[in-house]
Amino acid sequence: MSVKKLKINKDNEGRRLDNFLLSIYKNIPKTKIYKIIRKGEVRVNSSRIKPHYKLVLDDVIRIPPNLNSDKPIRKNIGDDAIKHHVSNILYEDSNYLIINKKTGITVHGGTKNFIGLIDLVREKFGNHIDLCHRLDKNTTGCLVFAKNKKSVKHFNESLKNQAITKTYSAILIGKLKKNINIEKPIYKDNPNKLKPSTSKIKIIKQLKNTTFVDIQIFTGRTHQIRIHTLTINHPVLFDNKYGDKEFNKSINTETIKNIALHSKSIVFKDMKSKTIKISAELPKSFNDLINELK
Repeated sequence: MSVKKLKINKDNEGRRLDNFLLSIYKNIPKTKIYKIIRKGEVRVNSSRIKPHYKLVLDDVIRIPPNLNSDKPIRKNIGDDAIKHHVSNILYEDSNYLIINKKTGITVHGGTKNFIGLIDLVREKFGNHIDLCHRLDKNTTGCLVFAKNKKSVKHFNESLKNQAITKTYSAILIGKLKKNINIEKPIYKDNPNKLKPSTSKIKIIKQLKNTTFVDIQIFTGRTHQIRIHTLTINHPVLFDNKYGDKEFNKSINTETIKNIALHSKSIVFKDMKSKTIKISAELPKSFNDLINELK
């Protein structure tokens, strides 16, 4: 195998380097792609580059031999998995596909979770499908996919311009006394790279030692809701990363203790300014948990 060079065209300008490579090398684990970028094996215009670099028209990307493989990796995807995870389609047109994600599956495959939801969706709808955003493994609800690169780019630009409204349902630990707006910059990996983030929390119902709320966000920072609710000492129930583990253990429930977070609705405009407004009903397990906490 030899080094391969790719030249960026108009359809791909403005895309992040990592997302561009993930869309091309769909059969290669995400972890491997990030590893070779960090090691400098992937270069843009002969220079080392960060995964989040925004590609420019006519950029030349050096693809190392260990990534330059056209041989597909056959994933053992069963019909039952596709039927279970890709059956609840909330919306579909020529540009977008919105699925009501179920719990227990990551959106991307990896070394520990080789088959992700994106693999199942591509198996059913074709390899041209790309993710527009992400939900954590046990977070349910509205998840948007794009059917072409222009739609992915439009969605990402809309996120950047805070033109997309996402509303989540959540159960927070403790009794929230009033509605609250949280405006607190957060970061993913580097504390020196804080990004503005706003979450608006509205009380829906008081439960036993917990509060059922709606949370509206306009930015899409990684773990934004989970981090913001922690900052006000009302973390999401059954959040094992940012939550209160002792409180979570104290809750007696017949339902599985998955994080009590659900992507309730999403509103955005497509490239022709048509408003797409989609909602996903709470899973039965989430409603059962609410009833147990009354």
